[in-house]
Amino acid sequence: FASYRKTSFAERAGWLLKVAEILENEKETFARMMTTEMGKTFKSAVEEALKCAWVSRYYAEHGASFLADEVVETGAKRSYVHYQPLGAVLAVMPWNYPFWQVIRASTPALMAGNVMLLKHASNVPQCALMIEDLYRRAGFPEGVLQTLLIGSQQVDAVLNDPRVMAATLTGSEGAGVQVGMGAAKRVKKVVLELGGSDPFIVMPSANMDEAVASAVKARITNNGQSCINAKRFIVAASIADEFERRFVKAMESLKIGDPFDEMTDLGPLATLDGVRDIEEGVRKTIEAGARLLTGGKALDRAGYFYPPTVMSNVPRNSPGYCEEFFGPVASLFRAADVDDAI
Repeated sequence: FASYRKTSFAERAGWLLKVAEILENEKETFARMMTTEMGKTFKSAVEEALKCAWVSRYYAEHGASFLADEVVETGAKRSYVHYQPLGAVLAVMPWNYPFWQVIRASTPALMAGNVMLLKHASNVPQCALMIEDLYRRAGFPEGVLQTLLIGSQQVDAVLNDPRVMAATLTGSEGAGVQVGMGAAKRVKKVVLELGGSDPFIVMPSANMDEAVASAVKARITNNGQSCINAKRFIVAASIADEFERRFVKAMESLKIGDPFDEMTDLGPLATLDGVRDIEEGVRKTIEAGARLLTGGKALDRAGYFYPPTVMSNVPRNSPGYCEEFFGPVASLFRAADVDDAI
C-alpha cells in the first residue's frame, strides 16, 4: 500500500483495462472453474466473466472523475473535499458469484488506491487463486490483491491487524454480525451486504406471459442461490389461480442437470449443507400448514440437486414466510389489491 497509493489514476486505469481484456479473452476458462467449483450453469458463468470485464472497464473510465476534488462553497478562501485511499481492505466474499462478488468490490477499491486482502469462500479456492493471478497478469504491482486461503475462524485476527483499515463482506447475517462487530470494536469502516427475501408483486395489469417468465427467471437465476432472487410471489387474488397454475407448470418444465450442458436450466446447489437447509425449511413450512404444489424433496441422483419447488398458503410462523431459501423454492401469497400486497 505504501507504494501503490502513489500510483496515478491513469496507471490504475490501464491495469484495470487489461483485467477487462483478459476476462473477455479467457471468459470460458474462468467460467469453467466457476461451474466446476460451485455448480452454476456454464452459460451463466460466461456471462459473469463478461460482467466482471464490464465493471473493470467502467471504473477504469470513470474512477478518476468520481474521485476528483469537490469544491465546497463556504466563506473561506478555498474549501474542497479531497479523497485519499484508506489502506488495506479485507474482503470476505461468498461462493455464489465467485468472480463478480470479488471484482465488483476490488475494482473501485483498487482504482481509489487501496489494496485488498481476499478471504474467499472455502469451497471456491481455485477461483480465489485465479483472481489473484488475474490482477498480477494485468500488471498490478505484487501484493495489491492477495488471496488468503484461511478459514472463517481466522478472519477476526486479520481484521485486528492495524494495517487493515476497512472490511467488506457479502454473505449470511451470522457472518455479517461477526465482521460488523469486529470492525465496530476497532472503529474500522465496514460495508455489509447480507441476505434477502425479495418480493415479486403481480397485479391484474400485468402481461401474464411476461409475468410468469420473469418470475421463473427471477427465482432460479444462479440455481436459485442469490440474495437478490425473487423469493416471495405476491399475486392479486383475481389472477392468483391462473398465475399459480402457469407458474407451477413453467417451474416443472425446467431442465435439471449437468451445468455444462447448454440446454440445462437448473444445475446443482453448491453444497450438501445447502440442500439440507432447504429441505428442512420446506419441511417445517409444510408442517406449519403450507400447501406443496411441486417439488419439495432433493432428487435421488448424484450431485446436490434440488428441484424447483412452489408452496402456497404459507403461514406467518413458517420459514417460507420470513426466511430466505437459498435455492429454487418459491412461496406464493394472495393479496386483495396493490396496497394489500405492499
